[in-house]
Amino acid sequence: MHAWLCENPIGIEALTWKELPTPEPAAGQVRIAIRAASLNFPDILIVQNKYQMKPALPFVPGSEYAGVVDAVGEGVTHLKVGDAVAAFGGTGGFGTHAIAPAALVMPLPKGFAFDDASAFILTYATTHHALLDRAALKAGETVLVLGAAGGVGTAAIQIAKAVGARVIAAASSDEKCTFCKQLGADETINYTSANIRDELKKLTDGKGPDVVYDPVGGDIAEPVFRSIAWRGRYLVVGFAQGGIPALPWNLALLKGASIVGVFWGEFARREPKANAKALAELAQWYAEGKVKPVIDQRLPMSELMQAFERMGSRKVHGKLVMLNPS
Repeated sequence: MHAWLCENPIGIEALTWKELPTPEPAAGQVRIAIRAASLNFPDILIVQNKYQMKPALPFVPGSEYAGVVDAVGEGVTHLKVGDAVAAFGGTGGFGTHAIAPAALVMPLPKGFAFDDASAFILTYATTHHALLDRAALKAGETVLVLGAAGGVGTAAIQIAKAVGARVIAAASSDEKCTFCKQLGADETINYTSANIRDELKKLTDGKGPDVVYDPVGGDIAEPVFRSIAWRGRYLVVGFAQGGIPALPWNLALLKGASIVGVFWGEFARREPKANAKALAELAQWYAEGKVKPVIDQRLPMSELMQAFERMGSRKVHGKLVMLNPS
């Protein structure tokens, strides 16, 4: 097999494409011949040694991928060689083969394209867990999605609309706002050119959003939290802007609001049955056309460096997907 190997986590420039021994799955594992793998923001952080999970060196980055099972370990009964699957393994995706825990592998229903599947689990499972489980979003409520043109942001627009919510999409350019409208957002805010508090007040008749979906963090968090509705739920999804905000606690008191952490990976580990049920619902929504990953570009696996550079430029609409020859 071949893979992009990280032997020293000092950044993407240290990754090298190498031939490695093809691993054999242990008990409870499967080996997947990778057809497609997508980039996620943690994939940048992990090769910079800035992510909360620090894998043993050397490692192959790439948290999310899809392909075909080509070997199964002892005790695996629900998957067999030849099955089309998607996986979120944390690492291993930027190569030709990967080992994944069978319990974290999602069998793909007929018609689920590999490129879509490689861009599905992390963003859509995270967002389903956030909006439906953690925020208990209901039809008719208003959701503000920050960073709405990115991978999890586009998933949040689609899932919120699937359950009948009103969506205000906030993004960093007029072009991205137009893109979010095309995905189904009811209203948009360009938070680099407009005062987000004034815009939220206008768009919600002074009430504020019921739910805020925030994968961005940074200096936008406090003004948005000040705008939240009574009994609002502020979902802490990530910190793509880099800064971790520190909010005055009296704001939560005054609004009767909740600051809600979203850690899908730990949820999937601790509550596997609930996670499997959510993934099954998402697969059904995909089949019905309610959700579909937005793919910015499809690139050969050999062009991983260019993909990392594009992601770092903040120009990506949706997800970047790396492809191996079929």
